[in-house]
Amino acid sequence: MANKEPLKKRLAELREEHRKLDALIDGMAAEGPFDQIEVQRLKKRKLQLKDEIARVESALLPDIIA
Repeated sequence: MANKEPLKKRLAELREEHRKLDALIDGMAAEGPFDQIEVQRLKKRKLQLKDEIARVESALLPDIIA
């Protein structure tokens, strides 16, 4: 179980970065005119984080023998 601690820590870091990006994107949209290319870049990074979060969560799940 100890070998899962680094994965749990990484998962927490990824989720935090995802939340920060979400807040940044919302803030940029709310403040008026914004750089569309920058927003697209941030959204792409957010999607990459979501994919990595899914991979780490999958690695944390126990193998189920059917």
